[in-house]
Order: sequence, then structure tokens, then C-alpha cells
Amino acid sequence: MRKAGKIFFKIGGTQYAAKGNFTYNLGRPKRNPITGEDEVHGFSETPQPARIEGEITDGADLDLKAFVEIEDETVTLELNNGKTVMLRDAWYAADGDAQTQEGNIQVLFHAPAGEEV
Repeated sequence: MRKAGKIFFKIGGTQYAAKGNFTYNLGRPKRNPITGEDEVHGFSETPQPARIEGEITDGADLDLKAFVEIEDETVTLELNNGKTVMLRDAWYAADGDAQTQEGNIQVLFHAPAGEEV
């Protein structure tokens, strides 16, 4: 049974050339331990944004300036195990770095929340 492998990365329905390993987080609160001198007292929660992060391959038709200005878009990552991770109202949050050796463009999108569909 296949668990991993081929992925599809899309923004607003447009597919981009996904490259390498992507990371995602659905943006649930992060739990931080509260410890005392005697024992663990419990935990606190802090919000964190949902995110999809990885790299894509540059192409002649990709406008990098427009790409790094993306906001309020739906971003999806379709996994080979049948899951699709979706961010709604997402914005580009990386530095906009592009590398020339293999045409890599850094991808990082944040959103208030994410979901598996």
C-alpha cells in the first residue's frame, strides 16, 4: 500500500512544479508545558498559523514578483496517500528566495487554519 511519493501543489487551482519534501501544519494551538519545582502542572496553549512549506521549480511563465505577493488564496497540497491539505485565505510568507542551480523557489504559505479534505 502506497503511503508517500508524488505530490501536487496548487494555488487557486493552478498547479506548480513541486520539488522535494514539503511540510505542512494544520495550525492547531501549540501546547507548552507548565512545570513547577515539584511536578508538571499542566500546559498552556498558544496559537500558531497553519502552513505549507517546500520548494517549487521556477519556469519562464512564473512571475516571481506576483508569486511572492499572493494573499487571500486557497493553497492545496495533494498527497500520494489520498489526503489533501488545504489552506484558505493563505498568504505567501517566505523571503522570496530563488536559486539558480536547479531553479528552486522557496514556498511558505500561512493561513489562520488548515484542514485535511
